[in-house]
Amino acid sequence: MTAASAADVASALRGADAVTILCHVRPDPDTLGSGLALGQALVGLGMAVEVAYPGDLPLPSAMKALPGSELLVRPDAVVGHPVAVSVDAATLGRLEDLGEVFGAARERIVVDHHVSNTGFGTLDFIDPSSDCTASLVLEIIDELGVTLTEPIATCVYAGLITDTGSFKWARPSSFGIAARLIEAGVDGAKWSRTLLDSHPFTWFGVASAVLGDAKLESAACGGAGLVYATVPHELLSSMAWDESESLIDLVRTAQDAEVAAVFKESEPGRWNVSLRSKDKVDVTTIARAFGGGGHIRAAGYSIDGTSDEVAAALLAQV
Repeated sequence: MTAASAADVASALRGADAVTILCHVRPDPDTLGSGLALGQALVGLGMAVEVAYPGDLPLPSAMKALPGSELLVRPDAVVGHPVAVSVDAATLGRLEDLGEVFGAARERIVVDHHVSNTGFGTLDFIDPSSDCTASLVLEIIDELGVTLTEPIATCVYAGLITDTGSFKWARPSSFGIAARLIEAGVDGAKWSRTLLDSHPFTWFGVASAVLGDAKLESAACGGAGLVYATVPHELLSSMAWDESESLIDLVRTAQDAEVAAVFKESEPGRWNVSLRSKDKVDVTTIARAFGGGGHIRAAGYSIDGTSDEVAAALLAQV
């Protein structure tokens, strides 16, 4: 494992004939946008490129519309080139079965911005000060000398707009990046609406049920407060997986709580937990206690048990 810069990664990629780019399970716009942006840049340099994510879940329509989606291959069709790049995966486990493909590569490059990422490649370009992995990919593209086209810029913008919550918690540098991307031709209004402000009507009923059952624990987190909501399997299975990701953004708006959590029962007795905080609590410390990770203000983990048991485990930790 070697700490690397964008220049180091560009140097390693420049000598490749073919590259495999791997996104994390249940891809979000940052991992997919990063993968497709880098993929298009490498294709422009004459390389053979495949982009993949683990599992057989179809992409949400919003992400299917991103430029470069023709580079996507099913996980069972991945060739596995000698140079592989993992984008936005905090751990090798986030690549699930495709972790074997990554591990078999001669050059294994990790590009990520999660503070919990300790590195698992031969080159690790990890920068927690970046608001998104897509911004790091943009640095690599610049080092490669590839022109920032509108399709590439759109994919970078997808990661930037979503991981900053439409710039609500963006660092100053992200605004400069956004300006550059829009100058390259990105339709910011269109993609903000597509990726952040579009839901099927059926989502309203699910959101209503989840919010109606939310609970507030004012004494938790040293008195800063915790609000949490539960999405049981039968409710979760009635909606697209990407729609469930947006529920935490509703729960986190409770002004009575510093920390928000949403428990999503992905299969009976198995829960994926999303954590968010406003400005005081580092939720990665909570997630790590359960084997998870993420960012200071956004993290997650998985846990087994009943809804009461997983809620009690979190309350005991905070």
